Amino acid sequence: MSNNQNKSFLWLPLAIALAVVAGIFIGNRFSSKKYAVDLDRKLNSILNLVADGYVDTVNLDQLIEMSIPEILSNLDPHTSYFTAEELRASEEDLGGSFSGIGISFTIMNDTIGVIEVIAGGPSENAGIQPGDRIVTIDDSVYVGSKINNAGVMKRLRGAKNSKVKLGIKRSTSSKLLHFTVTRGDIPINSVDAYYMLDKITGYVKVNQFGYHTYDEFLEALIDLRSQGAKRYVVDLRGNGGGYMERAVLMVNEFLPEDQLIVYTKGRDKRNDSQVWSDGNGSFQDAELVVLIDEFSASASEIFAGAIQDNDRGLIVGARSFGKGLVQNQFVLPDSSAIRMTIARYYTPSGRCIQKDYKKGNMAYEQEVLDRYTHGELYSSDSIKVDKSQTFTTTITHRTVYGGGGIVPDIFVPRDTTGLTRYYIDVANAGLLQKFAFTYVDNNRRALEKLDDYKQFMRTLPPDDVLLNDFVDYATQSGIAPRWYYINLSRNVILTNIKALIARNIFGNSAFYPIYNRNDETVQAAIKALNKHKAAFPIANDKK
Repeated sequence: MSNNQNKSFLWLPLAIALAVVAGIFIGNRFSSKKYAVDLDRKLNSILNLVADGYVDTVNLDQLIEMSIPEILSNLDPHTSYFTAEELRASEEDLGGSFSGIGISFTIMNDTIGVIEVIAGGPSENAGIQPGDRIVTIDDSVYVGSKINNAGVMKRLRGAKNSKVKLGIKRSTSSKLLHFTVTRGDIPINSVDAYYMLDKITGYVKVNQFGYHTYDEFLEALIDLRSQGAKRYVVDLRGNGGGYMERAVLMVNEFLPEDQLIVYTKGRDKRNDSQVWSDGNGSFQDAELVVLIDEFSASASEIFAGAIQDNDRGLIVGARSFGKGLVQNQFVLPDSSAIRMTIARYYTPSGRCIQKDYKKGNMAYEQEVLDRYTHGELYSSDSIKVDKSQTFTTTITHRTVYGGGGIVPDIFVPRDTTGLTRYYIDVANAGLLQKFAFTYVDNNRRALEKLDDYKQFMRTLPPDDVLLNDFVDYATQSGIAPRWYYINLSRNVILTNIKALIARNIFGNSAFYPIYNRNDETVQAAIKALNKHKAAFPIANDKK
């Protein structure tokens, strides 16, 4: 066989996928039925050629499944293909609920450990408790180095009213305990925690923009207001986005009437849109700070961009991810789907904050890592902005930049205090989480009698005792004590341990109030609220 023949077979999967993808979209968009018919004939001819004449037996379905993602990867980083199973999982995560057993878990020492049992959920009703270890699933041993999060979720999730048998190892029993759990609808919370930072400042942590996020967010704001909140810190760090519509609804709560929130532009005019505030928001007078970092993307950037461009609040933290592309989902006949970029979205000042992706997906995915190596997360002078894309905010006419994420009004460098070699070693080994889990296991009866995390903090042993206990635990796990570095890392170690222990007892609502006490970005937000009232002209004008 010639080299040219070899090359043709190497490209054969791509040719098939190209025909499939083109058939899906071009056939639907062109009025010429003849074009669609010709394309369909070409696709069938290729498939028949492979099926009848290729040297080896070929699974055409598998060939197409493998080829479509390869084709789509040449468009942009966010146009993607989902198998039917992947699509279901994705929609469950954003849809507000899924069918499962109702636990949060971690994998420690090659075993599934139950961290949290959702109140009123299937596991609680069956008798599962925090601290339990899941050893068997449906009478099969499920422990060992090969288990992972994806595998656990696949086994524990399932159709509503279906049953799963669990073998549980509990510290209070020498025998394996057996439970049958009937799966049910499990809510997915978008608001991890909300609480009062001080007498007038409410804090809300939002982890995604899912189906119920707006409702959860509004409920949190109203509750905080009833506790005396007059100003708010909205934490979008690590929030990779979700439904744009939910971000729009949330921004609307803070804006007066007729303020542009976001607009989109596409090649097809049908994908052009503008969204304006309706003036019905309940928190138009509240001062606001939004926290972002390099993992805040998409809908998070819509929220932050609308607040910044309308001079409605301050953005604090690090430059956001830079995703300004809008996808639409096309479900295929086999229940798989393609999410295709159909437009770009723009913040009110007119900037598209999508970062460059012309160098290919590998460079695109590495861009956040490059920020670390180039020092951007440690110095504002290292932040890369495209000065050819300058825009101004609507009221104070501050300069903002397009072309690569939302640049914060107040940059907070990454806190490296306490990040010694010792801390990195114990953190990488997962010993902070393991120690917290073990501590709760050994003190469960006393801890479960506590009302809240504040009472828990008062009952903890002195810091010196807790730190020494952890160092002993780490020593037994193979990490030798190095007291010079331990003392440098003392504060960060103790803060993490306390927050993790509290989460194992009370959930995320206890984790963040403890962890944020030493969070530099949260502290910068409070300082900004105290010093930068001029940055909230809309709120101040109404007072």
